Amino acid sequence: MRHFMDEDFLLHSDTAKALYHRYAKSMPIVDYHCHIDPADILADKRYNSITEVWLGGDHYKWRAMRCYGVPEYYITGNADPADKFQKWAETVPQLVGNPLYHWTHLELKRYFGITEPLTAKNAGEIYRHCNNMLTKGELSVRGIIRQSNVKLICTTDDPVDSLEVHQALAKDSPAKFAAVLPAFRPDKAMRADKTSFPEYVKKLESVVGCRIDTMDDMRRALVERIAFFHERNCRVSDHALDACFYVPANEADLNQIFSSAKAGKPITKREYMAYHTALLLTVAREYHRLGWVMQLHFGCLRDNSYKMFSVLGPDTGFDSINDAPNAEGLVRLLSKLEQEDILPKTILYSLNPADNSLLNTLAGAFQTDGGIPGKIQQGAAWWFNDHKSGIQEQLVSFMNLGVISTFNGMLTDSRSFLSYTRHEYFRRILCDVFGKMVEDGEYPTDMDELGRIVENISYYNALCYFGFDKFL
Repeated sequence: MRHFMDEDFLLHSDTAKALYHRYAKSMPIVDYHCHIDPADILADKRYNSITEVWLGGDHYKWRAMRCYGVPEYYITGNADPADKFQKWAETVPQLVGNPLYHWTHLELKRYFGITEPLTAKNAGEIYRHCNNMLTKGELSVRGIIRQSNVKLICTTDDPVDSLEVHQALAKDSPAKFAAVLPAFRPDKAMRADKTSFPEYVKKLESVVGCRIDTMDDMRRALVERIAFFHERNCRVSDHALDACFYVPANEADLNQIFSSAKAGKPITKREYMAYHTALLLTVAREYHRLGWVMQLHFGCLRDNSYKMFSVLGPDTGFDSINDAPNAEGLVRLLSKLEQEDILPKTILYSLNPADNSLLNTLAGAFQTDGGIPGKIQQGAAWWFNDHKSGIQEQLVSFMNLGVISTFNGMLTDSRSFLSYTRHEYFRRILCDVFGKMVEDGEYPTDMDELGRIVENISYYNALCYFGFDKFL
């Protein structure tokens, strides 16, 4: 019988063990999509408690605690941090098969040296031990980054952001810890259907220093901000879509839609999609021109509990997979960009695992720009899919229908600095999938070739694909 989460955790063959320990384990981390606050890196924040690190903003854990029946008072309420941790410790042993169980114990092991399972009985002792290390040890934010062997981080930043924090960080990174680069996230500029849109346009007007009254004004404003971000080392964008669509419209209609939305008047769903389509074409043209990577995240149905949304707001654990169709809209969008020769390098993420084959076959239809391996590709198993079977299924689909050696590997998509162990989790599963193929006689025992592929997926592919190597 195997020991609990030993050094060969998730590795079920000699080949898998060799691939992980000889090739994957020591690879640095490029975290090209996350939601951490760069100000915490600049300040080298030190946490008051493990509760703050683990439960301060992790809606994965909040969701699990709710499912176990923990009252909201101990999740997002004003309960004492020790009591919140105790409730999490009571929940953890019940998470059989849930990735949170593995992530929790990987983090305890790698950062705090704790190898025993977290339970309600030892919660107090572990709580005190972790807090002591957080307040007195090397586990400040920068210490965690260094200890995790992270070389580059991309945050998530709005077009109106000043990027002053990134400029300050650029003065002492990556020499001291890691390169920290912005990522362009223009969702608020594109969601003309939101009640907050008029106020957002005012903010954007203030930043660009002129009025935004027409679609062309909005286009110019976003192009200006893309240039601003590029000068500050941004090389990647990110877009959150409920579902993929392509709705063309003439300029007169677009101006009318924008005018209504800016005035706070309601617009139809189709009008919103037409406005969004027009701006997406504009920014994609700039991404292509500048050599950026465009990330499209879709397939999420957000804030399903209207009751809890009214209390806690967005990103609090009440989202789900969306089963809306994506194929036709995505094909029409990419085809239009390709026809105009402005299709940028693009990574596609669907929250619905049923889209795995769709994304890989669709990506293969747009590899028409020679010299860029995997120019269009499916992204890592995202959000509700970043568990063991979800990662396995994404890898197998990529192998079945694409060229896995071009894959850009894992990201954290997290708000916690301790989440870098997710890269270890992914790499172990990757090596196990490859190892099984060798053991089953489906691939030769060519460790040099497989080792290179593992190293590339773990680290080097992302450096090359995003053009990050120049910042290290």
